[in-house]
Amino acid sequence: MSENHIPVLFDEIMEQAAELAAEFGELSWALDATFGRGGHTRGLLERHPRLKVIALDQDPSAIAYGKETFAAETAAGRLTLVAANFESLATVRELCPAGFDFILFDLGVSSPQLDSPERGFSFYNQGPLDMRMDPSLKRTAADVIRDASEEELVQIFRELGEVERPYKVVRAIASDRKLKPFVDTVQLSGLIERVDGWAKKGFHPATQYFMALRLFVNRELEVIETALPVAVESLRPGGRMAVITFHSLEDRIVKQFLERQRV
Repeated sequence: MSENHIPVLFDEIMEQAAELAAEFGELSWALDATFGRGGHTRGLLERHPRLKVIALDQDPSAIAYGKETFAAETAAGRLTLVAANFESLATVRELCPAGFDFILFDLGVSSPQLDSPERGFSFYNQGPLDMRMDPSLKRTAADVIRDASEEELVQIFRELGEVERPYKVVRAIASDRKLKPFVDTVQLSGLIERVDGWAKKGFHPATQYFMALRLFVNRELEVIETALPVAVESLRPGGRMAVITFHSLEDRIVKQFLERQRV
């Protein structure tokens, strides 16, 4: 596994791949749709010596890390890194026309992104109010806070952050942005903390607001809905797909999709 990074549900994912390898005799092709720091990919490559992995990530820092850390695997042709969102899966599947044995999605923001203040994902660390997983995206979280109407902000926070009553925070944002634009994370999280207060010990009041902005800026739920049916079509007969979700909105989309597959 990559240094200092323990992938979520690592053992469970390896177990799924092992079961599939037992069925197929060996694994030939896998797709890691969210490479991150490559922990799941490394585990798959180490356990399945004939396996080739295509790994996607829209974050250029993840691709750069992969090229450096997995240089031997890429040189040997066992790992192909693709700088792309998994919305591009229809194009990527052309690299494996016979279909993937195993596909993995690890949804949400990665630990390195959260731990980098300059990316603007964390309300604990001061940094620019950015939140773009792909820095080439034009619209940042600061742009959304500056340009969205009060009605639009209420909709974003209620639907994507599942904030039941965001009205006081939205009114405070609308009032404060007239005097000074929101440019950093602490500025916004401080406003939310001041207006909403701490309802639960250990649960920062800005948590759901920041999640909503991140989902909106990166169009994460739309991309999941687009990618899942393409992923299923990209599996070889008998292939398996694993999806790791972190909150109810992602989980709901995945479960509803799987339920439709059973009909």
